[in-house]
Amino acid sequence: MSAMVVSLFVIVWKRAGDILPAIYDKHVTLNTKRHAYRYKFHSSLTQPGASKALQEIEAIFGVPLFVRSSRGLVANEMGRCAIRYARLMQTDLAHLRGEMEDILQGQGGRLNVGVIMGAVPLLTEELTRLLAQYPDVAVEIVEDTSARLLHLLDRGRLDVAICRRSVSAQPQLYDSIDIHHETLAVVSSIDHPMAGRGHLELVDLNASRWVVYSANMPMRRLLEREFYEAGLRFPHRLFETTSAFATLALLRRQPDIVALLALDVAEFFASMGVMRILPLELKSRSEPYQLVTRRGAALSRAAQLFLQSFHDAPEPSVGPANAPVTKNAPKMAGL
Repeated sequence: MSAMVVSLFVIVWKRAGDILPAIYDKHVTLNTKRHAYRYKFHSSLTQPGASKALQEIEAIFGVPLFVRSSRGLVANEMGRCAIRYARLMQTDLAHLRGEMEDILQGQGGRLNVGVIMGAVPLLTEELTRLLAQYPDVAVEIVEDTSARLLHLLDRGRLDVAICRRSVSAQPQLYDSIDIHHETLAVVSSIDHPMAGRGHLELVDLNASRWVVYSANMPMRRLLEREFYEAGLRFPHRLFETTSAFATLALLRRQPDIVALLALDVAEFFASMGVMRILPLELKSRSEPYQLVTRRGAALSRAAQLFLQSFHDAPEPSVGPANAPVTKNAPKMAGL
C-alpha cells in the first residue's frame, strides 16, 4: 500500500471518527414504530459544518450513509456500519496513544479484560500468574454478562473476554477457545430451612424464591431445563441479577432464598461461612467458558501475553470438578 493511500485512509477515518460518533453518541432517540435510529447534531457541531462534513465523507465512500428528512437524519444500514467502525477507530487510536506512552516509559502495557461472574476465580488465578512474570502490566477488569462483554469487544473497549460467544447472534465475529468446564451449585443462606439436609431434590426447593440470571443467559437456560426435566413449573417469584454481591446480600437478608452459582464462586463464599452449598445434584451440563477476542482485532502486547499465559497454564486449581485448560488449542488472532 502506497504512502499516499495510507495517508488518505488516515485522513478519511480521522474525519469519520470525529464526526460520525459525535452525531451518534449523545443524541440518539429510538423511533419505536419504525425501529430506526435518528440522529441529531452534537452540541459542539454547527449544523452547516456537520452537514458539509457528512457530504464529504459520503462522497469519499461513494454511498449515502444517512437519509435526510424534515425530522432529521436517519442512518441507513451503510451508515450504521460506518458509525460502528468509526467508533472502533476512535478507541483503537486512544489505545495506540496509551500503549505508545507505556512503551516510551518502559512499562508493561495495559490489559482490558472482561469476565462473567462464574469465571472470576479462574481469571484472578491467571492474572496472579501473569503479573508474577510481568509486574508492570496494568489491568482493568469488567464483570458482566456474556452478551454485554461481547458488545464491549465489538466496540473495542475490551481486549479479551472470558465468556460464551454462543449468546451472540453472530458468533462468527469472534475467535475463541474453550478453557474451562463450569460446574454449577445451588446455594442458600446458612439459615435456610433445607441447609441441614443430607440430600435434596429440585422439588424440595419448589417453594423457595430463586436468584437467577436474566432470560436467555446460559445459566438461566440450564436451570429452566432442570425444572422442565423434573416435571416442575419454573418459579415465577424471581430475583434477576448478574451480581455475586447482590446475590450474597439477598441470601443473607432472606433465609428462604436459593441461587444458582458457579461452583468456584460458591466455594469461595462458603469457605468464609456466608452461604451454604446445598446437596442438590444438577443433571444438565453447562457450556464451557471461552477465551474470546474480536476476529481480526490487533491485540496489544499485554493481551498477547495474557492469551499465551492461558495457553501455557497448568490445570487450574479452582473447583474440584473442573476440566483442564485446553493445551493444544489453536492460537488466536495476534499470537
